[in-house]
Amino acid sequence: MKKETWKELPIGTVNIHAGNSVSNLTGTWRSGRRPEFIEKNCIQCFFCWLYCPHFAIRVEGGKVVGFNYDYCTGCGLCAEECPTKEKAIVMVKEEIKLAEGRKK
Repeated sequence: MKKETWKELPIGTVNIHAGNSVSNLTGTWRSGRRPEFIEKNCIQCFFCWLYCPHFAIRVEGGKVVGFNYDYCTGCGLCAEECPTKEKAIVMVKEEIKLAEGRKK
């Protein structure tokens, strides 16, 4: 049986490890900003939870309580979708630590 060349292969891909995002800490993709939760401004609308593409919004006891920074990429969708006048989520600059011995 002759193997197909790359030009003959069908376009597409298959994820043979479904659900692998749990084992990949997407928070390492964050590039300089992270959300900060201001609890007193939160009306518990769950828009942040609904729009977060990485399920990084922490909910405990039926309430939004903050973020799981292991999975938060800093995309800002949660802050953008927050409907309150005084935002319950604001994006702040995150200090990026370089590996020891590296210079900016």
